[in-house]
Amino acid sequence: MTHRLFEGKDHASVYQKYRFTPPDELKNIILQYLDTKKGQPHVLAVDLGCGTGQNARLLAPHFQQVVGIDVSECQLEEARAVPGYPNITYRQGMAEELPFPDCSVDLLTAASAAHWFDWSRFLAEASRVLKPRGCLALLGFSDTKTRLCYHSCGERLNHICEEVRQLLLPYTSSQVAISEGKLEELYSAIPFPEKERIECLQVNTSISVRSLVGFIETWSMFQGYKKKDSQAAGDLLLNTQKRFLDEMGVTSPDTEMKQELEYFCVLASKPQ
Repeated sequence: MTHRLFEGKDHASVYQKYRFTPPDELKNIILQYLDTKKGQPHVLAVDLGCGTGQNARLLAPHFQQVVGIDVSECQLEEARAVPGYPNITYRQGMAEELPFPDCSVDLLTAASAAHWFDWSRFLAEASRVLKPRGCLALLGFSDTKTRLCYHSCGERLNHICEEVRQLLLPYTSSQVAISEGKLEELYSAIPFPEKERIECLQVNTSISVRSLVGFIETWSMFQGYKKKDSQAAGDLLLNTQKRFLDEMGVTSPDTEMKQELEYFCVLASKPQ
């Protein structure tokens, strides 16, 4: 069954503010794959588990229509509130029950979401709705491979992140472990003969202390911890921010550090 862990209004607001948008480098790989396998025109892209719309907005300039699907109406409300994307429509629904005719979708994507799906039902729906030569792109990044750098204290910052992960480990689901495994099992289950898996795309970016702590707040395991003890969860965020600032020798949470993210992507094309 689809897991429903991101439906609260407060979580949706944090998700919109702090969740990462997939990098242009990965978007370009996906579009090039679609061009090679299917070609133009790019009519309809569907982003599954779209959350607050980060990936849908990234795809919008390249398709006549983009539809974002998510189980959480709170997440979709946040997505709809972002102006300037008239060709995006958001609908409440599940990846396992898609509201599209057979052979009607050019590209199906899921960004940091596919590990929550019921794979057999999802893959059956993907096979049904994709056009011949239409493509599937399942992407994400590895939290455990993220590396921070700020002058000489990068390793100490990484150690703080690892301590937070260890504290939250009892609240970490098996689905998160599947994502950390770069969707290897899901890749094997895809029924299309033409498929490939990009395991390591390193992207360098900058992030503020405030945004990094906010990103931690979006984690499903943090939300599980918060449900058990909201006071302790709030204290964890405050303490983590203070530890970052102290290690960096700064006082402003808007101070930025370098961040290296390791993305992955599963690509597949439906047979003719």
